[in-house]
Amino acid sequence: MNNYNLNSYNNQALDSHVSGVMKRVYVKMFLAMIVTALAAWACTVIPGIGMFLATHSWVYWGVAILELVLVFSLSGAINKMSSSTASLIFYLYSLLNGVTFALIFMAYTPVSIFKTFAITAGVFGAMSIYGYFTERDLTKIGSFLTMAIIGLFIAMIVNLFWANSTLEWIVSIAGVIIFVGLTAWDTQKIKQWAESGIGATDGRLATIGALTLYLDFINLFLFLLRFFGASSRD
Repeated sequence: MNNYNLNSYNNQALDSHVSGVMKRVYVKMFLAMIVTALAAWACTVIPGIGMFLATHSWVYWGVAILELVLVFSLSGAINKMSSSTASLIFYLYSLLNGVTFALIFMAYTPVSIFKTFAITAGVFGAMSIYGYFTERDLTKIGSFLTMAIIGLFIAMIVNLFWANSTLEWIVSIAGVIIFVGLTAWDTQKIKQWAESGIGATDGRLATIGALTLYLDFINLFLFLLRFFGASSRD
């Protein structure tokens, strides 16, 4: 009986710990999305900034490259950072991402952006809940989808030069499917990290988890915007 009570207590403690970590993941992700949205909005309403980005492509690409540096730095060196440093890099990345998103805010109508965001939030929420509660091991699916990203990236590069509408449609469909699946797998993976306590403190784990799900959400949003976005020029 004592062993049963001890096991029950340990399970409850583990569940509470995992739940706490996941809450921090979602809170950090939500805050990062607010930072991104505010940065994008500011760049579009402050006179001159949006037009400067649109007419000086080197600035846009410079910011985009800096974003990649921050993401790879955070992902590769998370265990060597303090929790506060990891959080700072994550929020700086989300700020820079908002700067690049300014061109999207300029290209599409606010209504279509909001509609696409709502659809993305619904799909993301459903898949993240599934990934958290399912007993099915999603590792094989996740590994396949991760490899599929490489093929997706190659197809997108090819279409930059080929500009084929059929290929663009296929890429968009594939992108939605890939990031819908990755949302579920990444959620399960983060939960498993929290259960095992591998590699990072709770604070750093929450940050890398938030970054992972943030990227899933942003990419899903961008691919869905290809279907639901309405041009502001129409």
